Amino acid sequence: MEKEKTLIVALDLGGNRRFEAHVRELTELAKACDLSVCECIIQHADRANAATYIGPGKAEEVLYAVRQYDADLVIFDGELSPMQLKNLKNILDIPVMDRNTLILEIFSRRARTKESKLQVEIASLKYALPRLVGLHDALSRQGGASGAMSNKGAGEKKLELDRRHIENRIAFLRKELENVAKTRVTQRSLRKKSGLPLVGLVGYTNAGKSSIMNGMLSLYGRREEKMVFEKDMLFATLETGVREISTEKGKTFLLSDTVGFVDDLPHDLVQAFHSTLEEVCESSLLIHVIDITEEYLQEHMDVTTRTVKSLGAGNIPMLTVFNKTDLAGTTGYPKRTGDVLYISAKQPESIAFLAAAICEKLFAGRKKCELFIPYDKGSILSAITTSCEVLSTEYEAEGIRVVAYLDEKHAGRYLAYIQNIE
Repeated sequence: MEKEKTLIVALDLGGNRRFEAHVRELTELAKACDLSVCECIIQHADRANAATYIGPGKAEEVLYAVRQYDADLVIFDGELSPMQLKNLKNILDIPVMDRNTLILEIFSRRARTKESKLQVEIASLKYALPRLVGLHDALSRQGGASGAMSNKGAGEKKLELDRRHIENRIAFLRKELENVAKTRVTQRSLRKKSGLPLVGLVGYTNAGKSSIMNGMLSLYGRREEKMVFEKDMLFATLETGVREISTEKGKTFLLSDTVGFVDDLPHDLVQAFHSTLEEVCESSLLIHVIDITEEYLQEHMDVTTRTVKSLGAGNIPMLTVFNKTDLAGTTGYPKRTGDVLYISAKQPESIAFLAAAICEKLFAGRKKCELFIPYDKGSILSAITTSCEVLSTEYEAEGIRVVAYLDEKHAGRYLAYIQNIE
């Protein structure tokens, strides 16, 4: 299928040293949506035009480019107001979208699970709701009808009907999402009972989180564990994937791959994905993955830090991992300085190095203990199973023999039942 020919229009208001990078990122977002970018048109101005975002003269230039390339779509780098969107569509006479709409479209195409599809549709409808103005060339008056979508009265405009339809649809989707979220809560509860610590991969989109996940699975995953989708493009991963990682030294943890972050991610999209991103808040340790080849890596780091804090996960311990050191021409990796690591996710040695650092942070102070618990103390076994990593359980004549990793707090609490410590 032939790709849609697309023009990108960017407004440089001055003072933004990342403007060029922002435009490049918008181009990559368009490619991630399988669009063919013909040209990028830039206007330098002091402020956005209230009516058309860009000035009238620049709008005529864009119209000329639309005809020259026979373009199918124009994407603007900023967020368009309802009036700007309406006016630009009238001038250019082809579909127009802004950066937020493009991101929502990417998410809509990539969503696979029922939960992510519901979340994306809610975000898209909430963003479209105030932008209904101008979507209909004729606001014909409607006749009477019956049912939940009936007219409020003779003469209600189609715009009002559409708005009411969207509001009803959002309410329906939210109820559906609540039911799906209950399943996720149950899954989290089961994971907590396993006693295995959760490690969350976070970072800017396309930093290499999925590559790290697949690298871990290649080295330490079980045969039945599935690799996550991995591709060199923005927003390759939308769903949170959780996999069990068992290292060679007998240390086991759960690794979670989350959706990547991006600068100016639509607020409604962050809100919609909050239940998925809550996985981050359940983590015992976060791995902040950064693309070391990125020119504006500090800004990317700041975006991740702000997002993590907004989720309420700012106090969770973190390892900072600079990835793609092989592409940067860096030598002497993998290496570590405190809680900062330099690795290449494509190199098994780097993955093993990272796994060792994760285990050091997770299992510091934990010891392998053998406990013998009488049958009348079943609540103790339940508590250990819920809060600690249990390696084995054997039922004997007078009680239960348990081997588990206990930290100092739990070892002190169950000292009377400990028979051996390694």
